[in-house]
Amino acid sequence: MSFLRTVTTTAFGLALMGAMLAPNAKADPWNRKTVMTFNGPVEIPGVHLKGWGVLPAGTYVFKILDSQSDRHIVQIFNEDETQVYATILAIPNYRLKATDKTVVTFRERPAGQPEALRAWFYPGRNWGEEFVYPKAKAIELAKVTNTPVLFTLSDLPLEVTKPVLTATEPEVVQLKQAPVMAIQPTGEEVEMTAVVTLPPASELKPDTAPTQVAAATLPETASPLPLIALLGLLALGGAWAVRLVQKRVL
Repeated sequence: MSFLRTVTTTAFGLALMGAMLAPNAKADPWNRKTVMTFNGPVEIPGVHLKGWGVLPAGTYVFKILDSQSDRHIVQIFNEDETQVYATILAIPNYRLKATDKTVVTFRERPAGQPEALRAWFYPGRNWGEEFVYPKAKAIELAKVTNTPVLFTLSDLPLEVTKPVLTATEPEVVQLKQAPVMAIQPTGEEVEMTAVVTLPPASELKPDTAPTQVAAATLPETASPLPLIALLGLLALGGAWAVRLVQKRVL
């Protein structure tokens, strides 16, 4: 009976390992999907589809496309997520107190002009996304709002004719590599750390290892299916051995 117990335990263990190695279809929570409704037009920075530099009043979906170290890539979709309107560079900005609701801040403009998107804070997090504007627009916003504005020094394309969907698109790669500074209302250029407070490295770590990063370290042909098949055969063999031993015992 001791041998029977050992064989049964081994077969069960192999079957359990096969189940653990099966592909996981659950979505990653790292993209922080958020549905937002704007009651008026909102000006946005970043790479956007032609004609969408200002979002009309309506409902939109915000997601993190890429999250690495001190810069993030945010994308804005239509309500049913069938169209990407903008891909934006953002710098994580720390706040002392997290809230249980989404917080979006704007830069107020003179009457008749749309408010400019400034930052997005996800519920429960002490840091959010401070959006980066092209230099010319940042200078304008800094003077009008009397607040410093983040800007990129790179000459990036603003309007595109097709959606930017992946982290490997040239526009996204440019955004991730673009140097970022801040412009003061006086026109003085300063380091971005004079405007934003970067979160501790320990708080950034969970967002720097999404499924996409882990997959990039494996060969494209790597697959768990052959191993799962082998374990399945071993489990069947174990079950057959159990039945054989049972017959002998009886």
